[in-house]
Formats: sequence, structure tokens, C-alpha cells
Amino acid sequence: MSSIRPWRDIERRKSRQIMVGTVPVGGDAPITVQTMTNTPTSDARATIDQIRRCEEAGADIIRVSCPDVESTKAFREIVRAARVPLVADIHFHYKRALEAADAGAACLRINPGNIGSSERVAEVVRAAKANGCAIRIGVNAGSLERDLLEKYGEPCPEALVESALDHIKLLQDHDFHEFKVAVKASDVFLAVAAYMGLAEAVDCPLHLGITEAGGLIGGTVKSSIGIGNLLWAGIGDTIRVSLSAEPEQEVRVGFEILKSLGLRTRGVRVVSCPSCARQGFDVIRTVTALEERLQHIKTPLSLSVLGCVVNGPGEARETDIGITGGGAGKHMVYLSGVTDHHVQSDQMLDHIVSLVERKAAEIEMGMTDAGKADDAPAEAAE
Repeated sequence: MSSIRPWRDIERRKSRQIMVGTVPVGGDAPITVQTMTNTPTSDARATIDQIRRCEEAGADIIRVSCPDVESTKAFREIVRAARVPLVADIHFHYKRALEAADAGAACLRINPGNIGSSERVAEVVRAAKANGCAIRIGVNAGSLERDLLEKYGEPCPEALVESALDHIKLLQDHDFHEFKVAVKASDVFLAVAAYMGLAEAVDCPLHLGITEAGGLIGGTVKSSIGIGNLLWAGIGDTIRVSLSAEPEQEVRVGFEILKSLGLRTRGVRVVSCPSCARQGFDVIRTVTALEERLQHIKTPLSLSVLGCVVNGPGEARETDIGITGGGAGKHMVYLSGVTDHHVQSDQMLDHIVSLVERKAAEIEMGMTDAGKADDAPAEAAE
């Protein structure tokens, strides 16, 4: 049966499903959001604290770099404290992968361009099998194998895909199939072309990302273009937004990308205007304050915040809660798309937060009641 809004439909690429710890990746599983810690892994307390912030932001999977023995020693403690599966990030020293697998990693991320010989990769595979780890093959345009650079002359989509296929074959030759693959580049065009080529060649889950994307604003724009382009085409099973920003910001941006495409819903989706001279209240500062104060809301719901009546009523009809700026510091509040009451400027912020919290509680209660009804035994027919 076709959708009533077919122009919104995204048909996801059919991929195999693997498990990263307790989290399914690929198949019909929700597209997961990842990030990576930036604290010294050897400092277990600092790393755990950062992981906790990322978990609160909604991270499904978190990657932790293991560059030395001190890090893999601390990794065992970090794994025990984490509430989500952890990926051990391995470069150059394959023995760190063996140690991380033994320490409880849910997945090992290896870069074919710098992990070493096929024999070393084989050892990593054996450790993954023994410990029930998945593996992510992380191909990166900045660290392609020398022979591929000589063959193609520069990083290009064909080179990235060939690198990925070579290492997929190596894992498959060792009868290992619990893997996902990334072919990342800092160039949006290169990354998107490589992922599209790989998506046609394999059926494994794909980890999307634009690597070294930049700071919070520039990196968000590049990642949204690249990752969003691929997701819109149905490609991608897990994503990481790479920003020169705190990792919890990566998580928030990742969810915003998924929310904008209707692929995941989590927390408050804010519809707000850019503001102009018609605004009845300070839209920019109001939205900034609301986004900060509503971060604790996990329940999916929508909120429109518009400064005047040009588009305000129309947007409010499509959201759970809406507010439209009016004159003399008196603003209209909409509930479920219908005009409901007014609120004064000095009370507006607290009032909106209260309404959102109340609506979230109602939605959660409804979901709980529905679950109870589903679980209830059917009554005997009279």
C-alpha cells in the first residue's frame, strides 16, 4: 500500500544485519548514531564521564581510541561502566586490537591502510571471533594503501571501494562476516561517490561519515550534505558526524539529520523562524534557551516557535505545541494545532517548558497504556 505522502518515502538499501554488542546494525534496525570520545583513554574516569554525557545525548554506540597498552588496560574498566556498546579504535598496533577484544570491546575498528600485513589482520579476526566482537573496516581517503595510490594516482571513489573490497575478502576468507564498512573522506563528493559505489557492490551494513568535516558549523553543514544525501538515497545503517566539537554535539547533530529525514524520532523537533522586525518576542534567544532546557526530553514531539502571525498559525497546525508572537507582549499558544490560550512574554519560557514536559508525559503514558493493552490476555467470547 502506497504512502499518503510518497514524496517523503525513503526506501532503505537492503543490508545484512550484524550485532554490535546488544545493538543491531543493518537490516531493518533503526539507523544508529555514534560518536567518539576525545579524553585520554588511559584516564578511565574522564572517559567514563564523557561517555555518560554522550549516552544522555542519545548515543547508541561510542568509539574509544586504544593507542597504547595503558589505554587498553583502562578500557576494561570503561567497558564495565558504559551503558552502550563500545568500539575500540585501532591504528598501527594490531596487538591493541587483541587486548581490546579481550577487554570487552563490542566492535574493533581497524584501518586497512595502517593495521599491517594480512597475517596481522588474521590475528585480529581470530581475537574478534573468540570474544564475539564485530569489526568495522574503516577505509579513509587520507590513509589509503600505497599500492592503491600508485595505481589510481590519488584518492578516488574507485580506490576507496577497492580497498574496502580487498579487506572484506580478507575477513570472508577467514569465515568472518560480522563486519560493517566505512569509506570516508573529507571531500563530500568523494565520500558520497565512494559510498554509492560500495553500496552496489556489497550487502554488509555501511557506517556513514564525512571525516575531518570541520568545526561545529562547517562540519555540521558538510556532514548534513554528505550523510543526508546518502540517507535520502536509502544508503547507510549507522552514522557518525565528525566535528571539532564535543562528542555529545556530534550525537545531537546526528539525530537532527535523522529527524529531518524522518528516519529517527527522539526528543523535541523545533520549528522556528529566523526572526525579523515583525517578531513579537526575541525568537533567537527564546529558541536557544528552549533547546537547552528541553535536552532532557527523549519523547518525540514537535514545537513551533514563530515570532509573528505570517506563518505562525500554519506551522502551529502541524506541531504538538506552538507559540506565535503577538502585540503588547501577549502571545498565542496552540495545543495540537488549535488555538488554546495566551501567555505574556515574562512567563512564556517557563510556560512552554512546562507544556512540553506535560505533553511528553502524556505521550509516554499513552505508550505505556498501549503496551499494557497489547500484553493483556484476550477475554473469552461470550
